[in-house]
Amino acid sequence: MDLSVRTEIPPMGAMGLLTIVGAGPGDVELITIKAINTLQNANVVLYDALVDPILLKYAPNAEHIFVGKRKGCCSYQQEQINELIVSRAKCHNHVVRLKGGDPFVFGRGAEEMEYAMKHGVEVAMVPGISSCLSVPAFQNIPVTKRGAAESFWVITGTTKEHKLSKDVHLAAKSSATVIILMGMGKLSAIVKLFKMEGKSKTPIAIIQNGTMKNEKVGVGTIASIEKEVGQKELVNPAIIIIGEVVRHRKAMLALSGFQNLTGLAERQKLVY
Repeated sequence: MDLSVRTEIPPMGAMGLLTIVGAGPGDVELITIKAINTLQNANVVLYDALVDPILLKYAPNAEHIFVGKRKGCCSYQQEQINELIVSRAKCHNHVVRLKGGDPFVFGRGAEEMEYAMKHGVEVAMVPGISSCLSVPAFQNIPVTKRGAAESFWVITGTTKEHKLSKDVHLAAKSSATVIILMGMGKLSAIVKLFKMEGKSKTPIAIIQNGTMKNEKVGVGTIASIEKEVGQKELVNPAIIIIGEVVRHRKAMLALSGFQNLTGLAERQKLVY
């Protein structure tokens, strides 16, 4: 597929342009062609911790600035990132804000676009493949399946007040698949909540570094998952998937004849 065709970028005014770009869930092959073409047109790239630096090769002539968080340490506060976007746009015309997953799914992309527009910077958006759907899919976990789940919730585990989201309480009462991002720090509270709803036997999967080579997976029930997390040493960044759809993974393994998804994945690669 020809990647040489450049993405058309909206005309820039005197204040420059900000393009918010989704890098996908982690695997560098899951970035979109439009995102690559946009990076090739960048003068400055501001990128997060969940973005593989290898993707910066698509913007070889741009200034690269890391603005992410690692182990709770911030290279920049959000206010500083906002100001950096505007100042670089004024000086260098085209700023690409490269974010993991899709920037409009708990990525603060909307906030940054709004700030830029209020300060006279033109804005554009290139969506990315969201981790909330693709990470479970890579482990053969659908978020909906006939007879198992008719809908799904996508919830942040921790609010800006550092509390468990009230939506988790509502989701625990439903029969829908529940996908929780940024929830590992609240896992005990989540488990307790689902137990209170009589769902101790409900399947749950936790996927760390989803779609990447260092991916780790823990699968169990609400009653057993904390022990599984301890044994597997699962930590952030991780996604929590709760619901009957998690059983599909085990069914696929049984049908494939493999003991784990590594063998199944290798066989699937041959198809491509």
